[in-house]
Amino acid sequence: MTNAPVWVELNAASLESMRCCGISNPAHPGRLRKIGWLKQHFKKGLRAKILLAPDGRQCGYIEYLPGEYAWRGVDAAGYLFIHCIWTHFRKYQGLGLAKEVVEACVKEARENGMKGVAVVARDGPWLAGPELFLACGFEVAETAPPDYRLLVRKFNASAANPKFVGGWDEKLKKYDGGLTIIHSAQCPYAEKFTAEIAETAEQEFGVKPRIVELKSHRDAQKAPTPYAVFSIIRDGRLLADHQISRTRFRNLMREKSKSRQSRPRRLERTIRRSPR
Repeated sequence: MTNAPVWVELNAASLESMRCCGISNPAHPGRLRKIGWLKQHFKKGLRAKILLAPDGRQCGYIEYLPGEYAWRGVDAAGYLFIHCIWTHFRKYQGLGLAKEVVEACVKEARENGMKGVAVVARDGPWLAGPELFLACGFEVAETAPPDYRLLVRKFNASAANPKFVGGWDEKLKKYDGGLTIIHSAQCPYAEKFTAEIAETAEQEFGVKPRIVELKSHRDAQKAPTPYAVFSIIRDGRLLADHQISRTRFRNLMREKSKSRQSRPRRLERTIRRSPR
């Protein structure tokens, strides 16, 4: 084995023996769901590569596919779309390994006659930041709250940009009344977070959440957030647009409860101070 990490492509035959997004336990529910999801999407042109360190540990990952099948809240038909990319272990970061695989992705898109490459980045967690893509010649095509950026590297300046599907607030209204957790198999960690948050909601707050699983790229593109594949919604309002811990969920629920309780008191004080 070389002294530097190498990118290794995954396929249906190698999935069972390789780590899945850093998960090695073969019985891990999220890993099993992700493997099934990958096998299904290999047929749609998805490619996934892991970065293997000299000692055999996985220290990076990239996943991309034709934009019409993207599991994000985007319209990116004609583009090669990057779902996720990450590198792990500090000693392997800053070596240009992520840039190397992004450039390989760009080369592949060009050779296949596509419009270019697109990706959703953000400053927050669970997605790569925009800096890597900007360094690779990408430009911001559109933004979405709170910190999402849809970046693109086009091969023809006249080509239509990819875009966010938008309408987030209207889509959130569909989940009015109660607590809803939206998740999908695209992220192998969603299974764990969904189970933990559902359990906490019932045991500590007496709320049984509605669990909504996104089962297709069409479902994901109609989701109420740009990230699409995980969100928590309470009474039609977004509580979290990505996976969060039990502790963070508890704090958000308590903050919302305090906010609700404070409104009548403020109104009562206003009424008492009003002249008769």
